[in-house]
Amino acid sequence: MRTSSLVLASAILLLSVTLGGSVRSLIFGRETSTSYAEMVPEKSMNLRAFTLCMSVATEIRGEREIILFAYRTQHFDELNVWRELDGRLSFYLSGEAVMFDVPQFGALHTHMCVRWDSKTGAAAVFMDGRRSMIKSYKKGHTMGQGGKVILGQDPDRFLGDFDAKQSFIGEITEVNMWDSALPDRVIQDIYAGKRVSRGNVFDWESVQLQLHGDVEVIHHE
Repeated sequence: MRTSSLVLASAILLLSVTLGGSVRSLIFGRETSTSYAEMVPEKSMNLRAFTLCMSVATEIRGEREIILFAYRTQHFDELNVWRELDGRLSFYLSGEAVMFDVPQFGALHTHMCVRWDSKTGAAAVFMDGRRSMIKSYKKGHTMGQGGKVILGQDPDRFLGDFDAKQSFIGEITEVNMWDSALPDRVIQDIYAGKRVSRGNVFDWESVQLQLHGDVEVIHHE
C-alpha cells in the first residue's frame, strides 16, 4: 500500500542550504533508499557540452554500483555518472554509456571531472588532474531540460524508485559544473587549487541544496 503524500512529506527532512564561505561537504553515512541531496541549477540543463567536477571519497568496495550524479527528466536519465560493478567509471546520456577504466575511489579524496562536447562527440574523464583517453560518444546530442539533479540516489522515475544497493556512501564536496568543455589545463588548475571561474551551471560556493533523509552538511577548513 502506498503511503499518502502528506505522510511522506511529514517524514522527510527538507533543508534549503546556501553554500558559501568555508568548505562544506555532504556526508552520506549509510546505505539507504531515502537519503539524497537535490541541487538547483543556475541555468537550464539543456546542454550541448559540459564539464562536471567533484571531489569524492568512499570506502565502498567489491562489486557494487555507486551513483555519483543523476539528472533525470520525466522520461529519461539525461545524465548519470556511475562507478560500475567492475569498478569502471561511466556516464550515460539518455541511453548507452561510455566507460573508462580508471583508478578506484578510496577514503582519500579523488578529484574527478567528466567532460563532453556534442559538436565533436569527445568524451573524457579526469582523475586528480590526469585525463583519460578520449572516446567518441553521442555526437550531436542535446540534453533535455526541466528535470531534477540529485546526489546520493539513482531515480528510476521522476523522482523515485530509489535502490539502496546503488546509493552513495561517503563524502562529496566541490561539485561544480560548466556549460562548456573546459580545456585540460583549466581542469588541472582546478585540481591544483588555483582560482578559476566557478561553474555557471552549479557553483559549489552558492548552489542551493534540498536535503532529504540522513544527509549531513559538515563545515570544515
